[in-house]
Amino acid sequence: MQVTVVGSGPNGLSTAVICARAGLKVQVVEAQPTFGGGARTAPDFEYPDVLHDVCAAVHPLALASPFFAEFDLPARGVTLAVPEIAYANPLPGRPAAIAYRDLLRTCSELDRGASWRRLLGPLVADSGAVVAFLLGDKRSVPASILPVMRLGSRVLAQGTPAWRSLVGEDARALFTGVAAHAISPLPSLASAGAGLMLATLAHTVGWPIPLGGSQAIVDALVADLRAHGGELTAGLDITEPPSGVVVFDTAPTALLRIYGETIPHRYASALRRYRFGSGVAKVDFVLSDEIPWSDPRLAQAPTLHLGGTRAQMARAEADVAAGRHAQWPMVLAAVPHLADRGRIDPGGRRPFWTYAHVPSGSALDATEVVTAVVERFAPGFRDIVVAARSVPAARMAEHNANYVGGDITVGANSVWRSIAGPTPRLNPWRTPIPKVYLCSAATPPGAGVHGMSGYYAARTLLRREFGITEMPKLAP
Repeated sequence: MQVTVVGSGPNGLSTAVICARAGLKVQVVEAQPTFGGGARTAPDFEYPDVLHDVCAAVHPLALASPFFAEFDLPARGVTLAVPEIAYANPLPGRPAAIAYRDLLRTCSELDRGASWRRLLGPLVADSGAVVAFLLGDKRSVPASILPVMRLGSRVLAQGTPAWRSLVGEDARALFTGVAAHAISPLPSLASAGAGLMLATLAHTVGWPIPLGGSQAIVDALVADLRAHGGELTAGLDITEPPSGVVVFDTAPTALLRIYGETIPHRYASALRRYRFGSGVAKVDFVLSDEIPWSDPRLAQAPTLHLGGTRAQMARAEADVAAGRHAQWPMVLAAVPHLADRGRIDPGGRRPFWTYAHVPSGSALDATEVVTAVVERFAPGFRDIVVAARSVPAARMAEHNANYVGGDITVGANSVWRSIAGPTPRLNPWRTPIPKVYLCSAATPPGAGVHGMSGYYAARTLLRREFGITEMPKLAP
């Protein structure tokens, strides 16, 4: 029997790799002309030696994920460059807040560094248990309860109005910027959970950038799949139910279009009620020189959160959640050439990756908005911009059909969704449609380039459809 995987993001490919290694015939079908979903890299159409990451650019989860740890990306020729600075948060009228990989150095440069150490020190000391829980299936009993209790108390402290327990305006901004990756109102339990995981990883494995772009991760997965007999087809949109076992690395609502009236009524109703979150507007810049940051330390920061203070970021996320464009939106940015000098072309041009948080379905061209935000902290930025490539939230689905309205989390930006999945089910990777499974970011553990949603989907279908209870080895 064949296993068909619809969608070639990291989760779809992890499912495919596992099934192929288990000895099954595997076919991956991708609607886009290239493979990789949220982990693709593409050349600039005017300056082809400048490579833009189509979605994700920085990958702490690629080092922390149990799937990728066993898959062993470095052994497959993928170099994950880990910079000294994980991320930085420029601040108006004062020095930036910077998260170094070294926790103690981070604390030494913050006004109230002891508060940052109290928040993250215990999680960093037991980071394996923290990651195992947050990237777990949310159904297994944790091996150790104490680290989970520590994590839970901090999620409550930073995900509710009690978040003032973190003191120091620079420390508060530093955490809020990383929590804003969840694209949800601030504070919220979802943003606190995301922020604590990413901040913990910053002080353990770091925030790496793959040499050559995110596509390097995808290429390693594709090579392994092909080496084990898997086949891939690009440029093919699935409109009718494939035969055999099918796994969808798609938004769950795609099942309505493909399976129509054959979907059980209650499940179809639940899918129709599925809601996507706020969106992002993407702007890829081509620059002629280094960004002229007012704080010179930022010249070594490959990842930046450009939302200002905690109060400014919270106000902006509240506006976006209410369907309004923020006057100063949350902007995430990456400068990949700081870790990968190969991203600079022979003419000295280099990519600058940015997202701005916007209401779902926004048609805003965010080029000027993002430019103005960067100019606040780097006067003269406009003078080094060679070109800008804008993709409004309303058009993000043209590049990845999962990103409905520009929601790159595929509707998974809530604690409930990260636990229950797209609909309340004991096993969220299995659907009530016979032989049909889900493995996208809409299923636990949620968004991110970690492959774990695909791992859990593969584990489920191997057991149920083929009676395979032992997961295949993933090492090269």
